[in-house]
Amino acid sequence: MMRFILLATILTAFPAHAQFNFDLNRAIETVKKLGRATTEIDEKQEIEIGRDMAARLLGAAPLVSDAGLQRYVNHVGRWLASQTERPDLPWRFGVLDAPQINAFAAPGGNVFVTRGLLQQMHSEAELAGVLAHEIGHVLKKHHLKAIQKGAQAELAGEALSLALKDSSSEARGKLVRLGTEIYSRGLDKSDELEADRLGVVIAARGGYDAYGLPAVLQTLQAMNAQDSALALMFKTHPAPAERLDALSAKMQPTLDAYAGQPSVAARFLKTLNPR
Repeated sequence: MMRFILLATILTAFPAHAQFNFDLNRAIETVKKLGRATTEIDEKQEIEIGRDMAARLLGAAPLVSDAGLQRYVNHVGRWLASQTERPDLPWRFGVLDAPQINAFAAPGGNVFVTRGLLQQMHSEAELAGVLAHEIGHVLKKHHLKAIQKGAQAELAGEALSLALKDSSSEARGKLVRLGTEIYSRGLDKSDELEADRLGVVIAARGGYDAYGLPAVLQTLQAMNAQDSALALMFKTHPAPAERLDALSAKMQPTLDAYAGQPSVAARFLKTLNPR
């Protein structure tokens, strides 16, 4: 019986020999700055950046005022996270009080699902599939890498270094803004499809039916694409049909091998409808 636990390449031209030394020095300095801007962000910094991004998300939509529901989602999420290679991150899971259909992950182990998406689910396996997808983003540092890429364009090396060291600096504010903008434009398609594949595996490791995530995608596929509640989800993610096709092509043996594991549907329904 399953046991749950808590919670820019430099292309400078040198047309005149007389300018060579000046331009070369400038190019070398630019390379140094870019080198510093792409320095690996350590785990402590990852957690701090993720905390600030999570605060921005909570500023836009608070948590649902239901302590039992929040504990339940944390039970499921932390159990899944314990099955991964990063079990010791300070994992936190929450349900945002928003009617839109979406889910979000921030670096360092912060995962949110909206009330709107939760209401479209039918079992704990489906919840586990969605949470495992978001956990996959954290494991592969998809958002963190996107932030680093944006920082190369907007922050010089010294500013990035300051942003990582000083949470109260203007540079940190810009860094967090870069991160939160990702939620409105989305990650690369390859990141989303990778998180889908990881989600299936993580859910199966946790003892759930591996078809939980595909079932949610099928629900989304069947909904009216013009529904305003789906606008951001469809803007920032590949179409559900494309995601289902990709899972079928890459993960069919895994899906088949773990089909039929417990969905714990009764507990899920009781938590969402306590009366």
